[in-house]
Amino acid sequence: MSETTAQPAFDLNLHIARLLLDEPFFAALSRRMDKVKMTSIPTAGVRLNKAAGRFEMVYNPVWFEKCIARRREMGIEGAGVYDWCKGTLVHEFMHIVLGHVTGRLPEAGMSRQWNIAGDLAINSDLMRADGDHMLPPECCFPGEGPFAEMAKGLSAEAYHKLLEQMQDEQDEDEGQDDSGEGEGDDTEQDGDSGGADDEQGQDEQGEQGQGDSDGDTGDSDDGEGGEGSGEGSDDAEEADAGQGQGNGGTSAGEPHGDHSGWGEGGDDNTAREIAEERLREFIKEAAEEADKSGNWGSCSASVQRDIRESLRSTVDWRAILRYFVRTTVKANKRSTVRRINKRYPFIHSGKKVTRFARIAITVDQSGSVDDAMLASFYGELNKLATIVEFTLIPFDDTVFEDGIHVWKKNQRNPSKRFCCGGTNFDAPTVYVNENNFDGHIVLTDMFAPKPVRSTCPRMWMTDRRGAEMPYFQTNERVIVVEDKK
Repeated sequence: MSETTAQPAFDLNLHIARLLLDEPFFAALSRRMDKVKMTSIPTAGVRLNKAAGRFEMVYNPVWFEKCIARRREMGIEGAGVYDWCKGTLVHEFMHIVLGHVTGRLPEAGMSRQWNIAGDLAINSDLMRADGDHMLPPECCFPGEGPFAEMAKGLSAEAYHKLLEQMQDEQDEDEGQDDSGEGEGDDTEQDGDSGGADDEQGQDEQGEQGQGDSDGDTGDSDDGEGGEGSGEGSDDAEEADAGQGQGNGGTSAGEPHGDHSGWGEGGDDNTAREIAEERLREFIKEAAEEADKSGNWGSCSASVQRDIRESLRSTVDWRAILRYFVRTTVKANKRSTVRRINKRYPFIHSGKKVTRFARIAITVDQSGSVDDAMLASFYGELNKLATIVEFTLIPFDDTVFEDGIHVWKKNQRNPSKRFCCGGTNFDAPTVYVNENNFDGHIVLTDMFAPKPVRSTCPRMWMTDRRGAEMPYFQTNERVIVVEDKK
């Protein structure tokens, strides 16, 4: 009687350990997310757990086992048998990191074409020169299969535009020749399914295409292509925990990963906003770990740039004003008999207090700040002046006191250069500290050593280059002035 050696059950934690060695950024992100087993989805995904107010990863261990088996059947040995598992994890993490199902959704919301566009953008970085890519062959790859005419390395928005053009051409062909309807449908199916080949119409292969493409979590209302990792709960729990995942079709002709629920509002708005903010913090912490270790793994320079851009704030002067209003102080106290003194009622006169915030805007006018950047700064100051009055303080290596003036509310001023020397952030900080301002905003290119401590809340405004490559690191808020050119 022969014995059959049973293969150990798939343990996603082993693959997270591999990510920890090879992909420190994604490993750090994974450690901060809950993982749940879910056999009701084709591959893997991310869903919104409304009760917990956070996103969690879900995965189908059966599909991952099939990926490993297929690699072994191809004659691959050693760590290479896990490449598709690892690639799937990275793929799904990238959907999260790049905001394909959150902030970057088109106005029309989630669609098949957007799912595929996101896959093409991500999978460009998961392709290998020898053709043995990090994902199963039925997935969407630019330059291959139905996407053979598309270049690698484009953004999701660029691929989305190309897919729309392809669809328009198909619609025209179908209108001219009814006999071409079947062919057109096949092409559309290939595209929508995430690039699965028709020959590979088996369920398991379709499932693989789905996982890699947008994350089979697509079925779920809130899910996005993510992946799961933990051994969390059983299927019953999965159903209760989440909203998010579902999987629509497992055949090659079905769209792989339906993320339609992500863009919807309704009762989920609050929970989703909380979850997205938590996720943003997770991504920020993971990026900081990668920076400290000096190792981003397989993340290309363009992906790193996209991640940093996604973490950066855009200029919202109303939000900034609200921030500084919280720092207001009492000023201009004067006696008045029209107010009752709370401590000595009807004995001493009361006090009338006018409350306001004194905001200092220090503008770096050193030689490294060119005229274009200076003009951009003044453009933002003109916007700020529509809602608040502030004091403008030009500086380079010293404060140019002759140029200090109060910028009145609703006043517009042209760009003006007062000085053009080196840069020293200590000078404006000391000036602001000594003159008891309540808030301090520094407009600069960030190209100087870290200044002394500010006694009032301080923020920094800079361009993208300054935010990406600052001369010093700070825990204070850094805001990017968008280039409108």
